[in-house]
Amino acid sequence: MSFAKLFTITILSLFLWTCGGSDTNRNNFSIATNAEKNTIQLGKSLKLSLKNPKNISVQSVSYQMNGKDISESFVVDSKLGEHTITAKVNYEDTSEEVSTKITILNNAVPQIYKYKIINEYPHDIKSYTQGLEFHDGELYESSGQYGESKLRKVNYKTGEILKNINLTNQYFGEGLTILNDKLYQLTWRENTGFIYDVNTLEKTGTFKYGKSKEGWGLCNDGTSLYKSDGTDKIYTLDANNFTEQEFIQVYTNNGKIASLNELEWIDGKIYANIYQRNGVAIINPKNGAVEGVIDFSPLKEKVTQHPELDVLNGIAYNPETKTIFVTGKDWDKLFEVEVFVE
Repeated sequence: MSFAKLFTITILSLFLWTCGGSDTNRNNFSIATNAEKNTIQLGKSLKLSLKNPKNISVQSVSYQMNGKDISESFVVDSKLGEHTITAKVNYEDTSEEVSTKITILNNAVPQIYKYKIINEYPHDIKSYTQGLEFHDGELYESSGQYGESKLRKVNYKTGEILKNINLTNQYFGEGLTILNDKLYQLTWRENTGFIYDVNTLEKTGTFKYGKSKEGWGLCNDGTSLYKSDGTDKIYTLDANNFTEQEFIQVYTNNGKIASLNELEWIDGKIYANIYQRNGVAIINPKNGAVEGVIDFSPLKEKVTQHPELDVLNGIAYNPETKTIFVTGKDWDKLFEVEVFVE
């Protein structure tokens, strides 16, 4: 078996979500579905029915999914992941609500992308890379570790550090993105993001997280920010007030993909590093579907091997060259690559 196929099996099965759902309340009623283990793919017809073991005379039943009205039979066309279906049952001048979980999977197998190395550039072997992004031809990098976290502006061709900002020891630097001449940098467990003037790297503000667990990766679509927190979720943030407006759950046709790390927005898709897997998932930001995977694990063998060498992390799209740049934690090389489907 080729390494690429082995990686794909790992990506699509190691994070396999054991799907299913059941009513958590002991009530007179429960919800039944036609979905095996309450798991269904996009485009399939979902049929709901009410279990009524006591044969109570029911006046009416209405269904909702995530608080929105649905019919008892409909074609699944929504975001992927786990959702709550609720039935409100009216009977004998009273009412009762029961719920169950349904998991929606993608209906297509992710494409396997190949890559070609175009160039190799020097990279600071002591930089624990967490975020990477191009702006006006220069590379910006956020690095992690307590006591070692930094924000840098770098000449990517030479590795020269053009500007360096050290974070105080209490912060562990994470992902970054640049929008409207503002640079946003996450921290890991400190529930704090930093805002900088991208031209001077002067800190101009901070922001707090909402429901997201931690700070991992960050990217933007030109209007909104997208944030990962080390789970299968990617949150959409309002760039003006940083409120978490909604989130997608990242799933394949088999199950969820967890440990989403560094993010990059490329041609309408979110490219996400998968922590500890040396690979990247290509994600539809509208519904969370993994549409492609890239196995970058061979790159780790092309850098200097040393005790602190860690996993692939850091992906940036350069609009000037229309190519992708990737590196890793404590790697001494930055790779310029072209990705494609054979």
